[in-house]
Amino acid sequence: MIAPAEPRPFEAATRTILIVDDDRSVADTFARMLKLEGFGVATALSAEAGLTLARESPPDAIILDMRMPITNGLQFLRQLRSHDSLSRVPVAIVTGDYFLSEPIQHELRSLGAAIRFKPLWLEDLIALAKTLINA
Repeated sequence: MIAPAEPRPFEAATRTILIVDDDRSVADTFARMLKLEGFGVATALSAEAGLTLARESPPDAIILDMRMPITNGLQFLRQLRSHDSLSRVPVAIVTGDYFLSEPIQHELRSLGAAIRFKPLWLEDLIALAKTLINA
């Protein structure tokens, strides 16, 4: 009889990543790729919906778009960090804006967010998710 392989921490289906992006095609693509790797995935198409989901069912990590209408990624992150139960959830800001000012980048990092730039290839997204989950 062959012993099963040791499970790796990031493969557990209970490890959930919340994707918050106002672009449905990006959210759906990221979700499909992460589900194929065995992650549990929740998606929100606005910062407000993402905060509600995070409060109702805290995720293990969040992948967050920077540029969204009404509440952007930085505002989302500030609100997220104000909730004790969500203050330590690992977050990555994913943006296509290569011209984020230094003060904004500094604040994002001081709030504990990693910053990545679009496009993210499959292996980049998976590596990012694993890094966040194992943080």
